[in-house]
Amino acid sequence: MQSAEAEIDRMQKAYLVAVDEWIAGIRDEEALVSATPSLAEVDRWEQAHFREEEVRNKAKAAKKGYEAALRSKFFDFH
Repeated sequence: MQSAEAEIDRMQKAYLVAVDEWIAGIRDEEALVSATPSLAEVDRWEQAHFREEEVRNKAKAAKKGYEAALRSKFFDFH
């Protein structure tokens, strides 16, 4: 069985990875919007936006889980 500390560490790492993916998604979208777009580039920009939103939601979910674990550690006395 995994210790509570190891689980918190795992959740922290998962959150950091998710934030890195989110940052990459933002940068991908930024790169596409920074140029004067052709019709094909507008489609890629739209897809980049959807991808950014997907990874943002993943980061938010990871944050929620990590915060819950920390709150449990600090405020749930067993």
